[in-house]
Amino acid sequence: MTAVKLSLPRKLADTIKLYYKHKYLFLMLLPALVWYAVFYYGPLYGIQLAFKDFRIVDGITGSPWVGLKHFERMFSSTNDFGRILKNTLIISFYHILFGFPAPIVLALLFNELRFKLFKRIAQSISYMPHFLSWVVLSGLLLTMLSPNHGIVNQLLSLFGMEPIYFLGDPAYFRFTLVVSSIWKEIGWGTIVYLAALAGINPQLYEAAHVDGANRWKQLVHITLPGILPIIAIMFILRVGDLMDAGFDQVFNLYNAGVYEVGDIIDTYVFRVGITKMQYSFTTAVGLFKNLVGFLMLLSANYLVKKSGQEGLF
Repeated sequence: MTAVKLSLPRKLADTIKLYYKHKYLFLMLLPALVWYAVFYYGPLYGIQLAFKDFRIVDGITGSPWVGLKHFERMFSSTNDFGRILKNTLIISFYHILFGFPAPIVLALLFNELRFKLFKRIAQSISYMPHFLSWVVLSGLLLTMLSPNHGIVNQLLSLFGMEPIYFLGDPAYFRFTLVVSSIWKEIGWGTIVYLAALAGINPQLYEAAHVDGANRWKQLVHITLPGILPIIAIMFILRVGDLMDAGFDQVFNLYNAGVYEVGDIIDTYVFRVGITKMQYSFTTAVGLFKNLVGFLMLLSANYLVKKSGQEGLF
């Protein structure tokens, strides 16, 4: 007990010395901490709306408590909530299945390029869509995918195919969401993996080349194992966002004709909460979404650690 009591103040003193030594680095971090405190942790005060019948005239504190009333309504409204939950999970699953590996594959392709000028130009072009908002990109997609004058349907007509209403036909809407999301973010997503690839010891490739390993075997036995820890971390973070199917994208691209397959939790919360002023009910829906996302994050972290990789915690 005495040894433990003596070690705790010593550890505390060492920690304080460490912080003081890097005080300027922590000072640079302060604006980010303030930003998170104001815009992420401060609004948590409003979570209590999920357990109240909010009235604007009474405010948050003056509104009466109703317990789990809104959660009961949420789970009992299978027509609306069941539909948006299904859409959210399906779209997010497609994003993970097709969107998560896409930047990994592109980063591996970039890594194989030996002509540096072409590599830089290709990387810059792949980054560009990331810096455009979905407001801008939705306008481009509406023009490009128009069934009457869109360039995509004009190309399809050259092969004798009928025009496809990609953004108005429920059969193609989810496909359009996934492909356009990959197009926008695939280049930006390669940055992390390219940084991981740069950290692999070049001597491993030289030794493999001497042993007669071709490029494919070097990829399988050196490159992929070298970036596997980063892939695991990024996978955990992506699974944690399972309930986030992309509000900006869906809100700017969907319409009443594709509500059945495109209406997700975030667009439902916006439409019902803001336009119909059902703040308490939509707060309960949002709280449920975040709790499920948190549980998915813990589950993914647990499975990754069980597989032998390092998790987030």
